[in-house]
Amino acid sequence: PHPAVSRNERSHCPSQTVKKLLEEQRRRQQQPDAGGLPGQFPPPLAQPLTSSVNEGEADTGHTHFPAHQETVGSGLGSLAPPTGFVDWDPNTHAAYTDSLYSYPASAAESFLTPDFYSPSDPGRPCSFPLGMEAGSWRASGLPSGPPQLPPVVTGPSLDTARAHMLALGPQKLLAQDEEGDTLLHLFAARGLRWAAYAAAEMLQAYRHLDIREHKGKTPLLVAAAANQPLIVEDLLNLGAEPNATDHRGRSVLHVAATYGLPRVLSAVINSGVRVDIEARDFEGLTPLHTAILALNVAMHPPDLYPPVLSTQAQDRLACVKMLLHMGADHTSQEIKSNKTVLHLAVQAANPTLVQLLLALPQGDLRAFVNMKAHGNTALHMAGAAAPGPAQEAIVRRLLAAGADPTLRNLENEQPVHLLRPGPGPEGLRQLLKRSRVAPPGLSS
Repeated sequence: PHPAVSRNERSHCPSQTVKKLLEEQRRRQQQPDAGGLPGQFPPPLAQPLTSSVNEGEADTGHTHFPAHQETVGSGLGSLAPPTGFVDWDPNTHAAYTDSLYSYPASAAESFLTPDFYSPSDPGRPCSFPLGMEAGSWRASGLPSGPPQLPPVVTGPSLDTARAHMLALGPQKLLAQDEEGDTLLHLFAARGLRWAAYAAAEMLQAYRHLDIREHKGKTPLLVAAAANQPLIVEDLLNLGAEPNATDHRGRSVLHVAATYGLPRVLSAVINSGVRVDIEARDFEGLTPLHTAILALNVAMHPPDLYPPVLSTQAQDRLACVKMLLHMGADHTSQEIKSNKTVLHLAVQAANPTLVQLLLALPQGDLRAFVNMKAHGNTALHMAGAAAPGPAQEAIVRRLLAAGADPTLRNLENEQPVHLLRPGPGPEGLRQLLKRSRVAPPGLSS
């Protein structure tokens, strides 16, 4: 067992707790269109390992917060612009050199297809085309050529941090407070990359890199929840368990999907480690299910042609696309109700997301669109939805994709039988009645 100490007994320990730091981030995420980077934990941001703050960074647009800032050379890190990540390349699946980024709007913009932006205004979100090309999905901007080696993890500041951790010794590094936090958990939550790296090296040597706090979070999961992609990548490169889960069964992919953190997903991609993209949490949800549910919340109430996606919705949409690009199975069914991601999108009456899923490059679209969740196809769920433009748009798109209106659920009902009474859905009622009969084998 590791020594338990109170926070007051650890004068070298940052005063904030992991719980408070993550709660502060969650509060900020409830303001998705506020200034700053969407979904980003407030500074200090994780710093590059090979550089330190200099006067030239004053004009980068990244605000320094003295209350959190550590003195350069103290071994606990300093502030610097964060680092961007390249897109997923399934052919190489390797690490790439860091490069500085500057995002004027959303962290997700590099992962959104060009269809989401007006040609006259490529720098920020704008109106969707009336033809709903926004639903299309394709890989874009994939790196070409051989993969580059990861950045060299050396430098005076890291050396200072290593010396500081050696001075603390393993007993203090392994000590856990009343909430189970170690110094590495706290460094990860605050984005102190040099300190986190040096502490992680020592814990890795003692085979305690995956030490857990009171809610089962390893330092990797804390870094992910705090939206610290560089630290996530560092920990994975040092050997942190990529499929570790917390007390709710959530992996690093679930955490990124829950809070809409595309840079964390990029960090996992860049590390080159193998992760279980189909891992299920204790609710039976894969990371893709989680990302779809989070996106539905961010886009509620849904709109046929939303003029602007909030930055929160953009980030969550980016996570959906990145998970799909990483190979997530869009046909997987969540355990409790057997719903696919298409069922979840239809249930939320989200025509934009429905169109995205129907436009995926997949083998058998008709089989996908007619999958059943406890007897109900997506078309059954669309028929039972509240009447309105969203319902009509979804029904028409499902039919165009091959949805079979003759299939029956466990109550022997067809989608037309689930339309609500009244004149509103009359057009859909006639459409479903005159639609073609399913080919043999689909109506069983």
